[in-house]
Amino acid sequence: MRKQELRVAETLGFLESNDINLGFRRLLDCVADTQDMELYQQAIALTDWKEQHPQEQAAFIEKAKELLHQTGAISLQEWDVDRPVVVADDIRKQYRAGGFSLGPISVSIKKGQVYGLVGENGNGKTTLLRLLAKELHPDGGTLQYDFGTTVEDEFELRAKLVYIPQRTKKWYGSLKDNLKLVLSSYHYPPQENEPRVLLMIARLGLWNYKHLKWHQLSSGYKMRFELARTLLRKPELLLLDEPLANLDVLAQQIILEDLKSIANSVNNPIALILSSQQLYEVEKISDKVIYLKNGQYSDNEMLAEKQSNHLIAEIETTASREQLNQAFEGLSPQKIAYNGGVYIVHFDASVKFDEVLSALGRQKTEITYIRNISHSTRQFFVA
Repeated sequence: MRKQELRVAETLGFLESNDINLGFRRLLDCVADTQDMELYQQAIALTDWKEQHPQEQAAFIEKAKELLHQTGAISLQEWDVDRPVVVADDIRKQYRAGGFSLGPISVSIKKGQVYGLVGENGNGKTTLLRLLAKELHPDGGTLQYDFGTTVEDEFELRAKLVYIPQRTKKWYGSLKDNLKLVLSSYHYPPQENEPRVLLMIARLGLWNYKHLKWHQLSSGYKMRFELARTLLRKPELLLLDEPLANLDVLAQQIILEDLKSIANSVNNPIALILSSQQLYEVEKISDKVIYLKNGQYSDNEMLAEKQSNHLIAEIETTASREQLNQAFEGLSPQKIAYNGGVYIVHFDASVKFDEVLSALGRQKTEITYIRNISHSTRQFFVA
């Protein structure tokens, strides 16, 4: 099944399961892929109808399924996501003040992929993002960009790279007018300005805020505005520095899933790199997780190779170390460490995670949470 068919089928499944909000967002992604202004207008009208008739879910689902059917009937040319768009080879950056050194780092970035960038504060995440965005010049190594078209100069190249810092600048006027101004600089026909902007507003959950000004929005919605402004530019590489910092837990999960879906567009995918302290949420949606420690590079694939002979469980419990030892008596744990309010328990590779759960259940151990972190960069934080 082609990628477009998969996205349409997935969206239909959400709608038929009455998962309306997720199904609607995925529908807008399918519409955006078509670049068909008539379908854009229908999606905008559906958004407005949905807001005015919040209780008429059955009618909305039927309208949405009809629009989805029309969307799926348009054949799209899929982008070749196997070709790297950015290749970093042994890039390095040295700061004389403080003596911090980043790298050498080698990494290959592809469109349609999400790269999570994690690590403790002060370990080089922002520096790496700014190097990839060409806001900083590396002291060594090479950076090569290949976006499938000829790039005439440095200005054109940097237009394809968008870096959004954690703290964004103040803007004036309404949210909608700002987005229309941004899009007017990107050579679209004037009649497409309004539908493109309104579809993006709908897609990022800004429909009821489109006439508000900067000081009337919360920090979370200001970040959504920045994302809308950036995505309208159709960047090739999008670098986000702590985009989740001002969002509540539920909003974090929603925006991450939305970013993954948008980045995975059929015909206009984006290479997305985001730094965050929200490790588990980032790991769930990332195709690769990059970990920086003292400026040195590791990733989850390297970690999997190193840790293939261990099972590592992270456990938050009111039980004592002695009670855990008793529960795991038949599993012969190699090490039990207490770190930051949780136990980190190492087992031999012959032990399976379900056996750990069963052992705790038989002992009736009170568990707040438990995770298998054998292949998670979380173990770097608790080492």
